[in-house]
Amino acid sequence: MAEIEGKEARYEPHPFVKGVKTLKEAGKEAPKLEGVPTGVEGLDELFFTSVVEKGKAKRVPLGGIPKYAVINITGVSDTGKSLLVEQFAVKRASEGDRVIFITVESPAPFVAMALKERAKAMGIGDLSVIDENIVLIDAASYTVLRESLQTLLDTVAYAIKTYKADYTVIDSITGLYEAKEMMARSVVRQLFNFMKKWYQTALFVSQKRSGHEELSAEAAGGYAVSHIVDCTMVMSKKLIITRYDESIYHRPIGEMVRLFRIDGCRMCGHDTDTHFMDITELGLVRIGPSLKEARKREVK
Repeated sequence: MAEIEGKEARYEPHPFVKGVKTLKEAGKEAPKLEGVPTGVEGLDELFFTSVVEKGKAKRVPLGGIPKYAVINITGVSDTGKSLLVEQFAVKRASEGDRVIFITVESPAPFVAMALKERAKAMGIGDLSVIDENIVLIDAASYTVLRESLQTLLDTVAYAIKTYKADYTVIDSITGLYEAKEMMARSVVRQLFNFMKKWYQTALFVSQKRSGHEELSAEAAGGYAVSHIVDCTMVMSKKLIITRYDESIYHRPIGEMVRLFRIDGCRMCGHDTDTHFMDITELGLVRIGPSLKEARKREVK
């Protein structure tokens, strides 16, 4: 050890005491676990919590995605990611909630058109019910919102405070680190922490490279997204082209099969099976039975 003027240099610890809490102390600040209905058929029942009755744990449906969760919706192109988050935004807005919708890929007027189409498909005849409750932040049209993360965060904070929003959608976060994938973890971490600070229930769309394994959670930027967020939903598609495919998916050659899986959720329990997924002729995402359930039905 180095010596200074004949005396040993001593390290003086500086613990950050504020960061140390008992479970009881931290629990006082914890929000209540509750489900948020998504407007996506077949999705809400895939999340659950537990209660203890007579010394035994019992599974109880949560009735939606966990409130205050930051959820990653990932998949290759044309798997229904944007449709899913649009349905969520419309559902919450139709219930009187304010939703911040950050559009990174398509300019706001085109997203507005898509949201209204989704609302009509969901049976909402009076579109004025969602007009004031969905607030668009147009990062697709304004470079400063895509290139300056701090400016984007300041803008979202302004929108949350002004409109008293509890829900945020980003479509897509991949566009915020386009051509800068080395910064992906930093960008996603800052967005995640921001959503937690503002008590947002948030859906992040992330684009997967077509070369990635389709049912993996890996997205552009490696595992930057799935390792940080609370939950990941993986969406994929599979063209049936062989007899083997037919035997696995029980669909005829030439048919496109869409698949859905929840790939982990640290806030509550969840279904772990891979499910069939459909996009209806009206453009709505619908989660179907699991592959296991479908096989049992066919056997019967």
